[in-house]
Amino acid sequence: MNDTLLAALRAMQPELAAIRQDIHAHPEIGMEEARTAGLVAAKLKEWGLEVTEGVGRYGVVGTLKGKQPGQRAIGLRADMDALLINEATGLPYASANPGTMHACGHDGHTTMLLGAAKYLSEHRDFGGTVQFIFQPAEEGRGGALAMLADGLFARFPVDAVYGLHNEPGLPLGQFAIRPGPFMAAPDRWLVTFKGTGGHGGATPHLSTDVTVLQAQFILALQTVVSRNIAAVDSAVISVGAIAGGSFGSTNVMPAEIRIGGTARSYLPTVRDTMERRMRELAEGLAATFGCTAEVEYSRKGTPLVNHAEQTGIAAQAAAALVGVGQVNDEAQPVTGGEDFAFMLEKKAGAFMFLGQGAGGATSEGLHTPTYNFNDDAIPYGVGYWVSLVQEELKLA
Repeated sequence: MNDTLLAALRAMQPELAAIRQDIHAHPEIGMEEARTAGLVAAKLKEWGLEVTEGVGRYGVVGTLKGKQPGQRAIGLRADMDALLINEATGLPYASANPGTMHACGHDGHTTMLLGAAKYLSEHRDFGGTVQFIFQPAEEGRGGALAMLADGLFARFPVDAVYGLHNEPGLPLGQFAIRPGPFMAAPDRWLVTFKGTGGHGGATPHLSTDVTVLQAQFILALQTVVSRNIAAVDSAVISVGAIAGGSFGSTNVMPAEIRIGGTARSYLPTVRDTMERRMRELAEGLAATFGCTAEVEYSRKGTPLVNHAEQTGIAAQAAAALVGVGQVNDEAQPVTGGEDFAFMLEKKAGAFMFLGQGAGGATSEGLHTPTYNFNDDAIPYGVGYWVSLVQEELKLA
């Protein structure tokens, strides 16, 4: 356990917490992070890093070279965007932008990586290069792909890339990681059933009824995971929206009804099976009821798969900071999605979770109106990044 490093980082915590709370008070959704990106760039320049702005529109990359010999380079990535949620925390630094808030802790992620940049700029006793990657638009707006399309790894070469995310409910200062599939592919789907519609109160026999069809389809969906996916594999299909008809005319059977939801999986074969079976069920049931079906299945992300070697390095770095007993290197896979997965498809690397604590506001789940990042976690996140650099770029 590195008590000396943690003590030094706790001394930095008030300054970093002020930065975090400022970002929290001024949230920006994906591909609109002009203020946040400007703040990040200004801080990195102030601390002497080489700074490149506008990578993938609002991405920022800070480059820092160690004072010791070394050719190896690693990337450390944090996300900057907020969510379209009305904040209900009542905090003095609550969102000043109605309808937008940092409900996933990206304000904390950005701050912890900034803290690592500040500390390492003052302690360059490592060999090689660190690329501090501040990514826009993680929340479904394609930020990782935008930075990659803008030549991220060609312009800022790295041998490995790492990500970090906060985890409410995990004890403060604990870490969790696993090799292999760790987070799911966050797919979305939409099924539209079309029939004739008609007078449901008087002559339903003269019409084709999409409402009964959608009920049968939703029930049938539940068999995809239970009967078409191997029990040892994991998958989730959920219905999130149903729209059809009018409460002003409840005697009318609608001619069209839409059903939408999400699908999560870790393996390409499982993903393919879910899409195939969803189409088969929708089209087959529609034909049975004399209706038609249109199916849209959107593969919005890709499974996040940690590389074994880098997972070991990441776990070792966390253990060097907080002790082996505080690091779970066989954590359960998470069904949430994360577009850092696209970076891991291009470069070896690993994604880590950092505990936020199990009490107070931090016990609220991610993506909720009352969530707030725990500022007491800042030294642990900064310490992890610093420890990781020490592990990856340590002197021979």
